[in-house]
Amino acid sequence: MRTDLFDFDLPPDSIALRPASPRDHARLLVVRPGEELLDRAVRDLPEFLRPGDQLVVNDTKVMAAQLTGRRVGREAEPRIDATLIKRIDGSRWQALVKPAKKLAVGDFVRFGNEGRVCLLGNLDAEVEHKGEAGEVTLSFAFHGPILDQAIADVGSPPLPPYIASKRAPDDRDAADYQTMFAVHEGAVAAPTAGLHFTPELQATLQARGIGLHRVTLHVGAGTFLPVKADDTEGHRMHAEWGTISQATADALNTARGNGGRIVAVGTTSLRLLESAAADDRTIRPFADETSIFITPGYRFRAVDALMTNFHLPRSTLFMLVSAFSGLDVMKQAYDHAIRNGYRFYSYGDACLLFRADA
Repeated sequence: MRTDLFDFDLPPDSIALRPASPRDHARLLVVRPGEELLDRAVRDLPEFLRPGDQLVVNDTKVMAAQLTGRRVGREAEPRIDATLIKRIDGSRWQALVKPAKKLAVGDFVRFGNEGRVCLLGNLDAEVEHKGEAGEVTLSFAFHGPILDQAIADVGSPPLPPYIASKRAPDDRDAADYQTMFAVHEGAVAAPTAGLHFTPELQATLQARGIGLHRVTLHVGAGTFLPVKADDTEGHRMHAEWGTISQATADALNTARGNGGRIVAVGTTSLRLLESAAADDRTIRPFADETSIFITPGYRFRAVDALMTNFHLPRSTLFMLVSAFSGLDVMKQAYDHAIRNGYRFYSYGDACLLFRADA
C-alpha cells in the first residue's frame, strides 16, 4: 500500500511532554467500527470489558540505553551520542550513534563525560563495525554483569525524539517512562499503553473478573523510525526479542475457549501475540525474535481488542491500528482526537480499539 495513505496533519501542541497524573486519568477514545466514538478516561476501561476477558501487558523494562561521550585517541574529541539497540554478546552492543560520520572502525569512545562516570571509571568502547544507517557495533571494555552495571551508571533512559527535541530529559522521566509492570530489562523504548495503568485500575479489573497476563517484548529503536519507502512493501522492520511462557499461552487459550476476549495492551503485546499464533488461532509458547509488520489486509489470529496510544503519521504503528480497525475508521478517530484536544504519542492519551472484522 502507498505510504502516503497513512499520513495526517498533527498540530505540534498535540504532542504530550508529560504523562497524565494519576496515570489512569488520561483520556480514552473508544473506537468500535460502525459505531459512535466515545470519549472516556482510562479508569473507565473495565466498563468496556466483560468478565472472562484477558488483558495482556508487556513487562519489559526500559534500560539506560542513552549514552553520551567523546571520541578519544585523536586530536579532536567530538561529542558522541549513542543509543544501544541490541545486545550481541557479553561485551558487544549494536548502537545508533550521532554523528556517525565522526567515527571510523577502530576509534574509541569514552562514555561518562560531564562527571557521569561509572563506579569502575569511564566506560570505554571500540568501534568494531559501521553500518550504512548510523548503526555501529561497540565492543566495550567491560563484560557481562559488570558491563550492565556500568551502562546503568553512565546511561539514561532514552526519551523518544519527539519529546527530547522539545525539552531536556530529567529525573522525573526515569520513573515516568517505566510501566508498573516493568521487570525484565532490555527495551530502549517503553511499551507506552502500559504507562496508563495504576494499582487501583488493576484491582478494579480483577474485581470485575478480567484476567491480566504478562509477556515480554524488548522494544527496539525501530519503533521511532519513520517509513521512508513510498510503498509499505519496501519497508523492513527491525527484529525485537520476545517471549510468551507455556503457562500464559495455556491460560489465554483456555480463556478464549470459554468465550473470553484477548485484549492486547499496546502494539508490542499485539505483535508478540500475533507472532506466536497458529492458523487455528491457538497461541503457542514463544521465545525468539519477531519482525512482524502488520498492515491493512492482515488477518488477525490472536487479538480481539487493542488498547494503545495515538501514533505518528506514516508510522508502522498507525499502519497496524489501521489494519486492526480499518484505515477510514482510524482516520476519523484521529481527526476526532485532534479536534477534541487528545494528547498524542508516548506520554499522551489512549484509545481502545475493537477489530473491524469482529
